[in-house]
Amino acid sequence: MSKNNKSLAIKKEKFSFKLMYKQRYLLLMSVPFVIWLIIFKYIPLWGWTMAFQDVKPKTFALSVWERTWVGLDHFKALLHDASFFNALRNTLGISIIGIVLGFVTSVGFALLLNELRMQRFKKVTQTISYLPHFVSWVIIASIAKMVLGDSGVLNEALGKLGIEPIKFMTTNGPAFWVITCVINIWKETGWDAIIYLSAMTGIDQGLYEAAKVDGAGRFRRMWHITLPGIRPTIIVLVIMSIGGVLGAGMERQMLLGNGIVQEYADVVSWYAYRFGIGNNNYGFGTAVGVFQSVISLALLFIANKVASKFSDSKLV
Repeated sequence: MSKNNKSLAIKKEKFSFKLMYKQRYLLLMSVPFVIWLIIFKYIPLWGWTMAFQDVKPKTFALSVWERTWVGLDHFKALLHDASFFNALRNTLGISIIGIVLGFVTSVGFALLLNELRMQRFKKVTQTISYLPHFVSWVIIASIAKMVLGDSGVLNEALGKLGIEPIKFMTTNGPAFWVITCVINIWKETGWDAIIYLSAMTGIDQGLYEAAKVDGAGRFRRMWHITLPGIRPTIIVLVIMSIGGVLGAGMERQMLLGNGIVQEYADVVSWYAYRFGIGNNNYGFGTAVGVFQSVISLALLFIANKVASKFSDSKLV
């Protein structure tokens, strides 16, 4: 059998019923997740019909066909509202800064952990680093305000050194985006690094031994072996992050923000909450969510297509 025929046979084997039968237990284990996905992710999509209807609390008793259909009126109102574009700007700013800083810090932290030879110290450091992931944003925001507030611990320390206090939490501008992203990075870096550490375990250790024999130092081994080894993982996670660029949650902005920085703290999710649930205009709130989902899906496909042009790594 020629090399091409062999590769075709391998491809056919990947999608054969025989292979599915061999992996029947794995497929069976995935059934509960598929059921959960259908019930909680796909069936609720029926609620998108509210984006094209006038839905108020008094209309809840009516069936979906009895409510007043308004067509694209909610979307037109959305695209003519300056507050929405302000929220969209903030969401994009926070998400882009978060993606860039988040990937740099998590990958860098994973590389440093991977180079540690003291296993006990490595495990303790990793455990401490991902503990903030499990802490509520309410507590994280309280700690951040205690440290970075106008009369917080950091400003008190600066005052004792004769340095003017810095208004970390009350500076109305893009600086607020950076501060929220830095706090989020502190919370999530350790957790995100776990994925990269797992990917690093799959790199052939013989490559490191060969590099040592050739006289390559630690930095060169990281640059030429470790980073290329986890590149597919990095690309896939970046694609998924770009797909969720409009999904910046409102929780951290609500807790870290205040009246002074409201102009730069408002995000799309918070906007949908205020004008949808807050104003009892559920059709308009749903329209914001539909817009958010459609744009996110489009960005996901675009990012995946661009990644496939420059590398072999992509989602599908």
